[in-house]
Amino acid sequence: MKKFRKVLDGLTTSSPASASGSPSCGSAAGTPTAAPTPRELDVHETLLSEHFHICKTVRHGFPYQPTALAFDPVQKILAIGSRSGGVRILGRPGVDCHCQHESGAAVLQLQFLINEGALVTACADDTLHLWNLRQRRPAILHSLKFNRERITFCHLPFQSKWLYVGTERGNTHIVNVESFILSGYVIMWNKAIELSTKTHPGPVVHLSDSPKDEGKLLVGFESGTIVMWDLRSKRADFRIYYDEAIHSVSWHHEGRQFMCSHSDGSLTMWNLRNTAKPFQITFPHGKSQRDGRKESCKPILKVEYKTCRNSESFVIFSGGLSYDKAGRRPTLTIMHGKAITVLEMDHPIVDFTVLCETTYLNEVQEPYAVVVLLEKDFIVVDLTQSTFPIFENPYPMDIHESPVTCTAYFADCPPDIIPVLYSIGAKHKKTGYSHKEWPVSGGTWTVGSQTYPEIIITGHADGSIKFWDATAITLQMLYKLKTSKVFEKPKVEGVRGAELVEEDPYAVQMVSWCPQSRVFCVVGISAHLILYRFSKHDANTTITSLEVRLQCEMEDVISPSDTDNTLCGSDAGGHSPQPQPPSPRSNTPDSARDSVPCLRVKDRVIRMPPGYQADLVVQLLWVDGEPPQQITSLDLNSAYGLLALGNCNGLAVVDYLQKTVILCMSTVELYGSADPFQRLTRSPRKTRQSTSDVCMRGLSNFYSDSKKRIRTSYQSLTELSDNQVSLDLERSKSPTSVPYPSSLHSDPRAAAEPMSNLRASHYSPVFYLLDNDHVNGHCTSPTSQACVPGGRSRVPGGPEGPRLSRRGPGRPPFRKAQSAACMEVSLPVSSLTEGYASRRAMLQQLHGVTMYSHDEHHTTSYSWPERESRENSFSRSRSSSVSSIDRDTKEAVTTLQFAESYGRKLDALPTPCLWVGTSLGLVLLVPMSIPVDEQERMEEPITVVPTSTVLMLKGSVLRFGFLDCAGGQIMSPYEVWRDLNAPEDLDRPRRRRLVNYSPGSSQEVVGDGHLAVVCSERQAKVFLMPSQACLYVHNITESSFVLRADIVAVSNSVCLACFCANGHVMILSLPSLRPLLDVHYLPLTDMRIARTFCFTNGGQALYLSSPTEIQRITYSQEMCDNLQEMLGELFTPTETPEAQNRGFLKGFFGGNAQTFDREELFGEAAAGKASRSLAQHIPGQSSVEGMRAAAGGAVGELARARIALDERGQRLGELEERTALMMTSAETFSKHAHELMLKCKDKKWYQF
Repeated sequence: MKKFRKVLDGLTTSSPASASGSPSCGSAAGTPTAAPTPRELDVHETLLSEHFHICKTVRHGFPYQPTALAFDPVQKILAIGSRSGGVRILGRPGVDCHCQHESGAAVLQLQFLINEGALVTACADDTLHLWNLRQRRPAILHSLKFNRERITFCHLPFQSKWLYVGTERGNTHIVNVESFILSGYVIMWNKAIELSTKTHPGPVVHLSDSPKDEGKLLVGFESGTIVMWDLRSKRADFRIYYDEAIHSVSWHHEGRQFMCSHSDGSLTMWNLRNTAKPFQITFPHGKSQRDGRKESCKPILKVEYKTCRNSESFVIFSGGLSYDKAGRRPTLTIMHGKAITVLEMDHPIVDFTVLCETTYLNEVQEPYAVVVLLEKDFIVVDLTQSTFPIFENPYPMDIHESPVTCTAYFADCPPDIIPVLYSIGAKHKKTGYSHKEWPVSGGTWTVGSQTYPEIIITGHADGSIKFWDATAITLQMLYKLKTSKVFEKPKVEGVRGAELVEEDPYAVQMVSWCPQSRVFCVVGISAHLILYRFSKHDANTTITSLEVRLQCEMEDVISPSDTDNTLCGSDAGGHSPQPQPPSPRSNTPDSARDSVPCLRVKDRVIRMPPGYQADLVVQLLWVDGEPPQQITSLDLNSAYGLLALGNCNGLAVVDYLQKTVILCMSTVELYGSADPFQRLTRSPRKTRQSTSDVCMRGLSNFYSDSKKRIRTSYQSLTELSDNQVSLDLERSKSPTSVPYPSSLHSDPRAAAEPMSNLRASHYSPVFYLLDNDHVNGHCTSPTSQACVPGGRSRVPGGPEGPRLSRRGPGRPPFRKAQSAACMEVSLPVSSLTEGYASRRAMLQQLHGVTMYSHDEHHTTSYSWPERESRENSFSRSRSSSVSSIDRDTKEAVTTLQFAESYGRKLDALPTPCLWVGTSLGLVLLVPMSIPVDEQERMEEPITVVPTSTVLMLKGSVLRFGFLDCAGGQIMSPYEVWRDLNAPEDLDRPRRRRLVNYSPGSSQEVVGDGHLAVVCSERQAKVFLMPSQACLYVHNITESSFVLRADIVAVSNSVCLACFCANGHVMILSLPSLRPLLDVHYLPLTDMRIARTFCFTNGGQALYLSSPTEIQRITYSQEMCDNLQEMLGELFTPTETPEAQNRGFLKGFFGGNAQTFDREELFGEAAAGKASRSLAQHIPGQSSVEGMRAAAGGAVGELARARIALDERGQRLGELEERTALMMTSAETFSKHAHELMLKCKDKKWYQF
């Protein structure tokens, strides 16, 4: 059967292609035939497989789902742990390192070995890890896995090598951090409490040694029991039993009293002289009620008690608000003497730590700042000022301020663009920050030798655009643009309107930017497009709005009742039509919407500040109550002054200089007589209105059932777990069939009237996310069906005909942009995924997604096996050689590219062309005639003549690229930027300056033509233009599909970079398409990765690794070799501050802390060995004893050698000083002895 289908496919595809004059360069297997080439290409390819290696470089953004916080007060570096097992280590700007536990277990607690260049992490899988920070990429030295007990709390005293570990059973174990071996010394819970106690004290929630005596360990249990354990005598000094559960404990620096926070919102102060009861109980936020009792308050999760030398003490805690204040935001309370300051936070507090001037617990602390880790933010509060201002955060922690919906990466930008954007963006920065320097200033970082301007652009759910300076693996925000300012705020009328109007109608779907001309284009989720032009001057202008009717009338939709009358071809699969009963009608207000856009552009004069200023808005229109389809492809060219947009209905080309629509056609109309497919016709449907009613009735039912799940606020958006996927509620609609002429159309509504006489096709299915929290749809494979001017629509015959005749639901006018996967992923769905029967089956397996029509959801019940079999039968592999038996009926425009090329085989000179790629694997060329003179360009129309040129590939077309015959990349022509709002200069009038990289720049190159690289989701081909001969073909994947493909410049050459859904990153040489790299790097576990992954020049790429973080990677061996030089040093050799000399009197009266030898107590000689079954030691990459001597790179070795030399020189200097002092003392003694001898030599014995 498979062989028969291959033969049939070859017959059905080759005959139309050859009849139209297109070279038959592909067969069913993707192997090119022996097409004659005009001449032999002599391209010297310099790229080899040795030039490529893939690795991660740096991660930007806020750590997703943080869980723990730690600070090294000497090195001044900060560590943040996350729920996914990641650890972010931050220092001065540029010092930013991400580490990942292989187990992926959540990080419970972090402990720095202060000024030792090491970090201990305690994870939720009851494992302790020791990280070496003396290298630029930290590595695990040791691990210790607890087998029988669960870790709840850890404490590492300053300048100690013994780590105290509390467990859920209430026991306390001791670990040697140098060898990571468990000591035989154990504090058992039944020995810590009194024998008369009948209940278990609960897990250990606190461990700390006394500032006054290091031999005393304070152990706090969750039940409220506190024990002061004498480590020397192995017994309890005192025990405290309190009614309320304990959350944290903090010592006074003198070691005579401590403070506890409790679950009832109270703070208790205890004195070591009298532990029978607390000498002070306070409810900071609890008011006294009439009966004298305090009102109930929320728990105080953490408290810090810090003393000051010249002012009163600080008491800082989180939580403790009264329960009656519902809706109050999380708070951090600062009590300084009698003054109480409550700081309200935007997000829940995860942890906080107070930064102090000293590292010794027995000295006056002198706090100067408090670091607060929130669920979605990270702030530092200045404690030295009475207003408690926050520090300006130098890290890019606000990437997720609104959920990221798309990304773009530009390397090697014009050098002047970053300073210009920074100067404009600096005017809008917030004020009121602390004037002091950022306190987290550890580590060292220098700009590497290989630096070039890089810019990252992120689009967000609220319609905002952020430009980031990504030079030298750093990230700093340059400029923020809000697209919502272009539109009027939508008015919500009644409950029905509140249900339908989504919260994010301006969500950004894709962007296109020309850095040279500074023209910027944004596509939004409401089927709108905004063109921005950059200016250094403000302006008062009105925004021009164009409306494009790129859709068929509702009467062209087949109702389910017409399925019986559908004319189908041969039923090869044995399926028979199954009519669906129509849904009941419902009169909705949206059914009357026609020829109106989703959003309303401001029609008044608007003052636009310097920066990017809106120049043109293009909106797709509603048709008979049906919203427009989302825009799936976009390209702009500043030299031509044109922009092109496409969706699953067709293509539109806009002249943004004259602000007119010059082309608006369906993809089938672009083919003309060169349609390579045999499209079968079907009878028209009988009724018209029922289709719209059924559609809107289904939408009403859908919203009434699940509006609570769809109406998700911003807080819930970014809380989506990584294995969830948010998909757009999308429906593919029939293409427009308006017989537009090929010339200029100044009025986009001019052809609206003839559309009422047409018949249209049906709809492709949608996705539903079967999740209790989120309901979103996602249109993945928009493909097109032809509409014949004669009024008879055509559908493919075979088993898919009846399946595709059922309609999907209408989508609301606006759709919610959910978390990190809220937009339509412009990924044509056709190919098979590795390990899955189809792309839809892969999504269903990964994310709990199933695809079926809206009629099935409301009228028919199917079991899971039936539904899966229906999906597998529907989602077959689709290619350019697929016959009408397998093909979907909608054909979407998936990619667009303006270029200087040859529109026809017989063209002698290149002309401006638009390359159009579709979801059926077809490539169309649309040549254009553009006036050269500037004045004529602004007045004369542009002629667009679609040709019969059709190239074919397997799978949806993703990317175009162009090379000269020497293998060099041909860049798109562009216009040099000019400020249109600048004052006029009569001597130097502003003229358009164009830069053209056309292959026809010389007569010698004209005869050569150029090469066109076309990449689809299955294969890549290289064509020789203008002969259109296929020179090279490479089948990229057979079992998966390509998600992203880009032609990039690496090592002074060009290559094709591809990212597949099975996680493979592939690099192909150009033009020969030789595989240079194929690495399984990143499995597609979330649609967010597919939507945000992008390559750029210089061997770099990025993707959104979590809803709040951007991960940058490199696939260049040269950059991997230089990565150590580009990264920052986490550890800087620094002397540990010495303890203050407290004086004789304080020491005499017991003020000084008592020290003891922990090695003598906890060592193997005294305590013995611990049980082997209790914990398992796992050695890391370095030796057991080599934590301080672990290799960390050339710089680390030099630093350690320098330290050793400094220490040796210091010792030699001290020895020399002592020797000189001894010589001076000897000379003095000799002199005094000689003087004494001279004085006494003449005296008699009785004279003495």
